[in-house]
Amino acid sequence: MNEVFRLDISLQPDAAITLVKEGLTEQSELLHQELHNLGDGRMIGTLVYERYFFRTGNQAALVVIVDNLCGVSKVRLIPAGSSNSMLFKIDRGAGKSFASSVEKILSPYILK
Repeated sequence: MNEVFRLDISLQPDAAITLVKEGLTEQSELLHQELHNLGDGRMIGTLVYERYFFRTGNQAALVVIVDNLCGVSKVRLIPAGSSNSMLFKIDRGAGKSFASSVEKILSPYILK
């Protein structure tokens, strides 16, 4: 199972989704996006990205989920598909690097 990176942020999900989309435009291909307004200020948004890593010679995907269903906005970063082996799932750091790029974009808003 892949590692899931979790962040609590001070932004609303729609603002976080916008920032991530603006920050990853040149580096990655946005494959899917959605944002659902559930009423009462509650939202959940999802972004799915793909990026080619020259260093490892393979594609990696990143799923970004942002919601504020329990008050504070929570971000989950789920890297996938970054192994270039059929037998062994050796990431070589590509998935963590992909997730870290989103963490860097959101870093001014991360709650301690």
